[in-house]
Amino acid sequence: MLKQVSIYAENKRGTMERLTAILAENDINILGSVTNDSAEYGIIRMIVTDADKAVECLTKDGFFCKKTDVLGVEVTDEVGNLNKLLKACDAGNINIDYLYLSFNRKSGRPIMVFHADDPHEVELCLQAKGFTMTEA
Repeated sequence: MLKQVSIYAENKRGTMERLTAILAENDINILGSVTNDSAEYGIIRMIVTDADKAVECLTKDGFFCKKTDVLGVEVTDEVGNLNKLLKACDAGNINIDYLYLSFNRKSGRPIMVFHADDPHEVELCLQAKGFTMTEA
């Protein structure tokens, strides 16, 4: 199980630079990220090296943040592997709310990071189907 940091940030010039500067100043590496925006605010979802410290530092600087359990599934870098994962989820009646890509720094393999209801149950289901879950 991975810990994701979700940051709710105003859509204005310099916000991402400020946010990434705070992380850099606190020696926190971004391992994967996706940004969804609307007219005024965006949600930046990140896997970082220290989720607790990231939330603490960003909150102290005025950002609204929360931690969420998400799943990381290591896949091989081959055509169709995301489709295999999605088929397994569909067969297990798993609804994926959102997903994004990261990679395992040790193995060099892609990691599909995703959020679904009851992540612990989903983790067991995917492990039973032969998928490798990752911690980072």
